[in-house]
Order: sequence, then C-alpha cells, then structure tokens
Amino acid sequence: MFRPCIDLHEGRVKQIVGGTLTDGMTGPKTNFVSEKSGAWFANLYRKDELRGGHVIMLGSGNEEAARGALEAWPGGLQIGGGINPDNAKNWLEAGASHVIVTSWVFRDEKLEWDRLDKLVDLLGKRRLVLDLSCRKREGQYFVVTDRWQKFTNLTLSADTFAKLGTYCDEFLIHAVDVEGLCQGIDLELVAQLSNWTSHPTTYAGGAKSVEDLSTVSQLSHGRIDLTIGSALDIFGGQGIKYADAVAFNKRTRPA
Repeated sequence: MFRPCIDLHEGRVKQIVGGTLTDGMTGPKTNFVSEKSGAWFANLYRKDELRGGHVIMLGSGNEEAARGALEAWPGGLQIGGGINPDNAKNWLEAGASHVIVTSWVFRDEKLEWDRLDKLVDLLGKRRLVLDLSCRKREGQYFVVTDRWQKFTNLTLSADTFAKLGTYCDEFLIHAVDVEGLCQGIDLELVAQLSNWTSHPTTYAGGAKSVEDLSTVSQLSHGRIDLTIGSALDIFGGQGIKYADAVAFNKRTRPA
C-alpha cells in the first residue's frame, strides 16, 4: 500500500536527500520546496482516504506547520521528529494517531530499554511507532539517529524486530542511503523486512515509478507499505503521478 508523507524543514514542506541533512553550515540538498502548507497536503490525503501517513519535523521551527497538518486531519497522520516523553502526549492531543520515535530511545549509540519502558508506560504501545531508519555498513543495516548522521550499534534482524515489536504498534524504516534520490528502492532491505517482522511496517527511500508499489507488495507478500516522496508529481517529481498511487490503493485495498 502507498503511504503519504509530509516532510517539514524550516516550517515548509520539502523533499530532502536524506543523507545530506546535517548540523553543519551547509544546508541539505533539497529536491523540492512547496508553496503549499502541510495542512493543504493533509487535506488532500484526507480526501483520498490515505491513512497512516507520517509528518516528519526535520529540525526545529516546524511545530506550527505540523500542528496545522494534524488539525486538518485529526487521527489520520502520525508525527515524528524530536518526540520525547515531555511532548509526546501533546502531539497525540493535537491530533496525531501515533508518535514516531527514534533518537530519544538511544544514548551513546546504544538503545536504552528503560527509555522504551517509559514511553510505553506513558503512551501505551498502540500509539507508538518506532523509526528504525538505517544505513548499510559492512553488510549489515545499522539504525542511525540524529538526522540520520549517527550510527548506533543496533542492527536490523529478526531478533531486533521481535524484541522491539513488544513495545510498539508499527515500524517506520527509511533506507537513508537511497532516500530522496529517486534511483530505486533497496530491494534487499524490503525483502529482509518482510521476513523479519509481522508488524505493520512502512519502508521509505528511492521510489522512482508507480511500479515500485507493486514490486514492494509482491516482494514482501503484502506485508510492507511504501512511502513515496520526491518522485511524486505533487512534490515536483517526474516519476509518479499522485493520482496513480491513490488508484493503486483503491485497487488493492481489502474489501
């Protein structure tokens, strides 16, 4: 299934090459900057009944735009970016169906299980999505945090998903090395994900044609959803018409 996205950077809807989002003086490589608000996109997704899309706040200065998107479709979107126990409930109250968490549950490159316990005690696992976005190194996929720049010591595997699946409702996986490039999805990662987890899981990164939706569905036996960003015409892309992605969902959605 196709899942939509709203990526926010400096308060605007943008499409960014994932691996270029750093804390340095040089700004990230940007594929697209929209003149339309996050709320406009949220209303579009609401009209087309595209549930489970994610709003990602890439750095500070995105809170107002994020709230506008959530207000446009209460309960229809997930939100991530800087989520922690101090603000998670506020985002759920603002209309998010789930909060997406990555960096806060890691410290000194290690996953802190007590932090996960704290989040589940606070929110309940059914409102929590764990973002295990990753980069490949030495033949393994390592979870990366802090704008996808810091490698943790956690690798993706069946054991990892089995343990973390007791803490969350869904997983979100950005293949960071292909994110925003529109040069093809990481087929190996998609296939592995379908073997590693039975939880609802969304893959993002590299989609370039509408056929990628069928490829991901077939490769994962329908277990993995696909987010499409930079390739979509609504984000200035040339590879995929938004209307075709919506039509794919309508054809494949269970009766």
